[in-house]
Amino acid sequence: MKLEGKVCLITGAGRGIGETIALTFANQGGTLVLCSRTIEELEEIAAQTEAAGSLTMTFQVDVSDFDQVSDMVRRTVSRFGRIDVLVNNAGVYGPIGEIWKNDLTDWRKAVATNLFGSVHCIQAVVPNMIRSRRGRIVNVAGGGEGAFPRFSAYACSKSAVVRLTETLAEELRAYNIQINAIAPGAVNTRLLDQVLAAGEDAGAYYESAKKQKVSGGVAPEKAAKLALFLASDASNGLTGRLLSAVWDDWDHLDIESIIKSSLYQVRRIDGLRFLESK
Repeated sequence: MKLEGKVCLITGAGRGIGETIALTFANQGGTLVLCSRTIEELEEIAAQTEAAGSLTMTFQVDVSDFDQVSDMVRRTVSRFGRIDVLVNNAGVYGPIGEIWKNDLTDWRKAVATNLFGSVHCIQAVVPNMIRSRRGRIVNVAGGGEGAFPRFSAYACSKSAVVRLTETLAEELRAYNIQINAIAPGAVNTRLLDQVLAAGEDAGAYYESAKKQKVSGGVAPEKAAKLALFLASDASNGLTGRLLSAVWDDWDHLDIESIIKSSLYQVRRIDGLRFLESK
């Protein structure tokens, strides 16, 4: 029961990766606060987490709206007294296609959800964590590394989440608050359906999406297990890193060595920052 006694706030918890993280955390004893834009989906998940023995609150929240986020956090702290774990999972692809053909209003909305949604939740939750002198923040970064043509809003906003993670790790270190990011891999979620619906606008990713739909994609449990690791005491000392649920051997990390290096950060050359390589 790695999360027994921990109050865990999970955004985008109504389906896909967020749903799986919620169920995983419930099975590990966490008290859950789940939010999504669709309350009906949340209620179905809450019924399952409560059946697993987890006390669960649900909120219909659009994380791009700070007032909604702030109210959710206030009501959570009023009931439970604290928030120990924040999982920023809510995310959208935004417009798919070449950037000069994108609707800029939709482009901005994607950034508002993916980047500002994480910022809103962090800003609302961190003061309580500072008072407790402890906390864990897990950002689901998705395509936060490397080029992702025809998905520019998503790629840029998720890359910003990774750099936000690295930056805030230094700001929060003195308060015993760890913040890390995860790349869950190609999981079959509603985002995959959006790629299929976009057709040729998705470029080469359209063909890979069709194959992924048939193969089943990466199991969301991989991301949930990594999120659990980062939310629990098993990852003590690890902060400011981007870990892949698929490619990194994260459950056998030498945390003490990693934290002294630039490994698992965005700007690195064989474990060195550019300045260190000169």
